[in-house]
Amino acid sequence: MQTSADSAKMECLWSCWKNHVIDLLYWHDIKQTGIVFGSVLLLLFSLTQFSVVSVIAYLALAALSATISFRIYKSVLQAVQKTDEGHPFKAYLDMDATLSEEQIQKYADSALVYVNCTVKELRRLFLVLDLVDSLKFAVLMWLLTYVGAIFNGLTLMIMAVVSMFTLPVVYEKYQAQIDQYLGLVRTHVNSVVAKIQAKIPGAKRKTE
Repeated sequence: MQTSADSAKMECLWSCWKNHVIDLLYWHDIKQTGIVFGSVLLLLFSLTQFSVVSVIAYLALAALSATISFRIYKSVLQAVQKTDEGHPFKAYLDMDATLSEEQIQKYADSALVYVNCTVKELRRLFLVLDLVDSLKFAVLMWLLTYVGAIFNGLTLMIMAVVSMFTLPVVYEKYQAQIDQYLGLVRTHVNSVVAKIQAKIPGAKRKTE
């Protein structure tokens, strides 16, 4: 059974990871964010030109070339200077990279919660528990058919990555103006939905 200390450690790790992601998306460290953003875009653009197997193989070869070259360089340097510094990657080799049963169980439980929620929501939409929500979902799927006809999956992923690294910064800078326009759009959408609910029999939500 997972102890309170383990839970606190996991929560601390999760909080640190979330803060790190926020720092990346809001460009708090321009150099670090630029490296991550550029690397992800380079990977996605590579996948548009080569197969997944080729990209993985090239990345593995590049990483191996770098580590082998550095290992040989440090060995030669130690031989010339007659030092005994040991393996250059010893600190990383000594790190504990294994997952405990408690950690795996925690991740599995979290994944199970998301899967169950998704299944319940899809069942609710497809079996028309709420007519308005099912109609909204149908409109969304219909719009996605046009999106899929224009863009492939990789193109959408590239657009999503670019949006993730640009929209938070734009929103932070122009938050007041964006909130104002979003409020107007939300009001207009709610007005249209209310009119549709009034005209479709059985679409009106039950009030308790």
